[in-house]
Amino acid sequence: MTNAIITDLEKRYTAKRYDPSKRISADDMAIIYDAMRLSPSSINSQPWKFIVIESDEAKQRMHDTFANKFQFNQPHIKAASHIVLFAHNPKYTREDYAKVVDQGIADGRTKAEDREGAFGAYAFVDLNTDEAGNNAEWTKAQTYLALGNTMHAVARLGIDSTPMEGIDIEMVGQIFAKELDGYICDVALVLGYHSPEEDYNAALPKSRFTKEQVIQVV
Repeated sequence: MTNAIITDLEKRYTAKRYDPSKRISADDMAIIYDAMRLSPSSINSQPWKFIVIESDEAKQRMHDTFANKFQFNQPHIKAASHIVLFAHNPKYTREDYAKVVDQGIADGRTKAEDREGAFGAYAFVDLNTDEAGNNAEWTKAQTYLALGNTMHAVARLGIDSTPMEGIDIEMVGQIFAKELDGYICDVALVLGYHSPEEDYNAALPKSRFTKEQVIQVV
């Protein structure tokens, strides 16, 4: 019997052209939002923000960020259903982690009397923070966990996706400055349904290294 997880991963691929007439349902988007929110992160830090581009106005703004480079990705923006900006906090602080701890108390994960002790995990942040308080490399890594989790979730829903590091980080930062509010977006995820007539990648077989090439059991 084929495992459902493997079926998802065998079927998913990076869409190259989208059908502009198809949109993701509100019910499916609600599932995607929960999948993003439930993504794992080191010490449950959740140092991210997800900006969902849905309206025509927001899509035009995102379209405009390709004025200087990566124009090959520009057609996705208006043709796809949604685009998600995966943004990370470049200077994650103890105050940021305090919100995680307090949420854990509210959710019953941590006892109120154990609040101070819960900050022991913050040592992992200190290990990845420089003298200027910058820990963007670490928080960016957490955000990629959310990206991968989201890509699998949308595959399960039968929705196509295209992860894009081919974005103009500076332009995105300028045009979406209000929404990002100090966070940095290095990668976006396009969501929608591929165009069967135009998406050449849909018909190509999946190609990966064999298990013997990449897995070593010791």
